Amino acid sequence: MFLNEHFLLSTQAAQALFHEHAARMPIIDYHCHLDPKEIYENKPFKNITEAWLYGDHYKWRLMRTNGVPESHITGDASDYDKFLAWARTLPRAIGNPLFSWTHLELRRFFGIEELLNEETAPRIWEQVNEKLAGEDFKRRNIIKNANVKLVCTTDDPADNLEYHKLLKEEEPAFRVLPTFRPDKALNIDAPGFPDWLKRLEAASGMAVASYNDLLAALRARVDFFHDHGCRLSDHALDVLRYQAGDAAAVEATFRKRLNGEALSQEEVTVYRTELLTALIGFYREKDWTMQLHIHAYRNNNTPMFGRLGPDTGYDALNDLPLTESLSKLLDRAETGSGLPKTILYSLNAKDYPALLTLMGCFQKDTPGKLQLGSGWWFNDTRSGMREQLSLFAEHSLLAGFVGMLTDSRSFLSYTRHEYFRRVLCELIGEWVERGEAPDDLSLLGRMVEDIAYNNAANYFGF
Repeated sequence: MFLNEHFLLSTQAAQALFHEHAARMPIIDYHCHLDPKEIYENKPFKNITEAWLYGDHYKWRLMRTNGVPESHITGDASDYDKFLAWARTLPRAIGNPLFSWTHLELRRFFGIEELLNEETAPRIWEQVNEKLAGEDFKRRNIIKNANVKLVCTTDDPADNLEYHKLLKEEEPAFRVLPTFRPDKALNIDAPGFPDWLKRLEAASGMAVASYNDLLAALRARVDFFHDHGCRLSDHALDVLRYQAGDAAAVEATFRKRLNGEALSQEEVTVYRTELLTALIGFYREKDWTMQLHIHAYRNNNTPMFGRLGPDTGYDALNDLPLTESLSKLLDRAETGSGLPKTILYSLNAKDYPALLTLMGCFQKDTPGKLQLGSGWWFNDTRSGMREQLSLFAEHSLLAGFVGMLTDSRSFLSYTRHEYFRRVLCELIGEWVERGEAPDDLSLLGRMVEDIAYNNAANYFGF
């Protein structure tokens, strides 16, 4: 039966592990893209399209694949017509996680067990929108009712963290902490770099006229973020190239950019290498966890990028070499101030064995100090999660894994934690059935609870 209580749980061990252990654990969503302002303002959604389809490029890609015109995806069609376009697409998505996630959200949040399709869409639209208008479906209450205890947003170093401060003062049920994401500092060749430097100057209260000034301003912002509860950094390293350089070369590159001169690829690579190495030292001093998100290949469709901008469904996997540059970066950090706790993600699952074997070269002091990041973006499918979990277990210590994250802009995406926990219990249950794991539900139950919640609570030092 579709999405029944034993959904994905094909063995007795899996069922016991999920229902008696995983299901009751709270959620720490340590990496997401929710807007702290939206969380603070706590407004209700005007309808299910706003909650589901605004900004959700996962759904947009499937709708385009189904031939839905762009007017009914990101264009000027009505919200109801966009919802109908998704309802017409969904029955064709069986086997895609969005089919399960959509119906899990309908069940867990709204109590609707009907399948969404073109026929049921009008009444589901009415039923869901009626509930969304109620107090329980304001943004903060959605988070509370999903048993979420802590959310880490993704924040630019120049952000004043105003809404994090307000939430700390006014929201007792859960915590919202910032994550330091200095991509704009590293992307010196981006068109908006000079304008971003002005924002950094305003936020830090420092003039940034040299590379050393930049380091001082970023260190000050790390201190500021730390004082406001930040314990993680995050980096989108779509392409990871390592090339060391001396201080004079980096300073010259920085000044060239300020003067509006074009930079060579080598100059950009040296600058990024040296700045990232310096930032890693800052994170180590603060005992933060560093997250490296590697190998997205972004904005592949030039006409649609010009029309809609980034993060609209036109990204893919990158398959460039990884091991040599990443090894040099990690070794440089370890040789210097020492590596901080580190989570390595790749959008390309072929990189998992390389990441796992490199992790093993730098483990020390802290249990699970280096982690293989959760199946991310195109990999947070059932098969993608199983592959990540299986390889983690085979090459490291799965019992120390810090678990699932949403990586989402949607307030209704917390059912992904349930989906992950079911996949985890399914996999361990299969090990029990095959005799690969002991039929000891006390031992395995503690492992599941740790991966679901306890490891993240202990590892990040919140």
